[in-house]
Amino acid sequence: MSSFFIKKKVISSAPNKGDLKRKSNADDGKGRSKKFSKRMDEEISSDSENESAEPNRKQQENEDDEIEETPQEKKLRLAKLYLEQLREEEDTKAEQESFEADLISGRLQEDVLEQKGKLQRLIAKELIAPDPAEIRLLRGHKLPVTCLVITPDEKYIFSASKDCSIIKWEVESGKKVQKIAGGRKGTEARHVGHTAHVLCMAISSDGKYLASGDMNRLIMIWDPMTCKHLYKFKGHRDAVSGLAFRRGTYTLYSASHDRSIKVWSVDENAYVETLFGHQDMITGLDCLSRERCVTAGGRDRTVRVWKIAEESQLVFHGHEGSIDCIQLINEEHMVTGGDDGSISIWTVNKKKPVSTVKQAHGSHGNKGLEQPYWVSSVAALHNSDIVASGSHNSAVQLWKCGQGFRGLEPLFSVPMTGFVNSLKFSNSGKFLVAGVGQEHRLGRWWRIKEARNGIYIIPLKRQAQEQEVVQ
Repeated sequence: MSSFFIKKKVISSAPNKGDLKRKSNADDGKGRSKKFSKRMDEEISSDSENESAEPNRKQQENEDDEIEETPQEKKLRLAKLYLEQLREEEDTKAEQESFEADLISGRLQEDVLEQKGKLQRLIAKELIAPDPAEIRLLRGHKLPVTCLVITPDEKYIFSASKDCSIIKWEVESGKKVQKIAGGRKGTEARHVGHTAHVLCMAISSDGKYLASGDMNRLIMIWDPMTCKHLYKFKGHRDAVSGLAFRRGTYTLYSASHDRSIKVWSVDENAYVETLFGHQDMITGLDCLSRERCVTAGGRDRTVRVWKIAEESQLVFHGHEGSIDCIQLINEEHMVTGGDDGSISIWTVNKKKPVSTVKQAHGSHGNKGLEQPYWVSSVAALHNSDIVASGSHNSAVQLWKCGQGFRGLEPLFSVPMTGFVNSLKFSNSGKFLVAGVGQEHRLGRWWRIKEARNGIYIIPLKRQAQEQEVVQ
């Protein structure tokens, strides 16, 4: 019985072959259908994936082309940019350097010519005659103006007069900034300032010191900024008629009616030496950067160049009358004017004038007894071909020097009533200042009542042209 049940169990546990076959067939069908459907799904999904991926891939490729680069490529690109930037900077720098080199070489050439005394900027042909309405008159002195100076920065003008006063003017506004009042005769002990006619003034090239000389034989040193009195130099035995600072230094040269020239060191408040040679009272003095000065000897009819270091002098003759005024054009050329009515141009290499204009301002008087108008003042724009002269013929005359300072041609005249006792060009040549009075600065030979005592500022306008430099 047990065996029967065991057999049955064994039989029942063994599967039937047909059943197995059928089962396997069914399984095969089911598996095949599953695989087929799976494959179809895969094919469909892969097709759809390909369709949707194509634009994405293209976009990604484009983005890769635009943005993505290897570190080496990035380094190379940055290096190229840097090199290009450096090249541009070097090009602009080279252009600037070449431009600056041209400027520097031109400036050095001018400096060398200036030191040699051969520099002549040809700017006279550019000058335009000023409109009379543009000329300004600044009034403040009671008596005739005798002398004036312009500060190196061209902002202020100092003028002095026979009323013993000194006035500081502002160029731009024309206003009176400060006045150093003159004192009465006999108040020298207590009055700070001049008590006699002021005949000459000079200002140092840096604008630190202002010097003024008067008929009382005194030279006074002032601070131009504050108009404060600093020193008083005594030593001359007659009126101080000329003053000039050596450019770039505080060495002051003074000339006097006592026929001597004295040298002073202003910053040290000291006297240096005295020079003798003129046979009559000295009427004018000028100096530039060399250690020498030039003087006009009045009625001894000589112009002298004083070589301070060599302790020697050069003597020049040319005028027929008293030489009343002198001005340096550059280190080797100068212009003078005298009471014979002539203007002369000189060079230190010749004992006679290079060129002379007689009766430069015309003549006056009855027929047969004509007298030339005295040339009472001259001025020169340094290192140029422009010269100005003044008299009492109601005009300031501007002149053009010929090439090499040979010859003088009249440019134009500026109407001005009265004695033109002083003339000064500004350093830049933008304006000319004239000190005018009813009387001559050295005497009272004539009196022009309709004249006004004051200073005239004459603007000098130029045409737009490039200036030439000639040796």
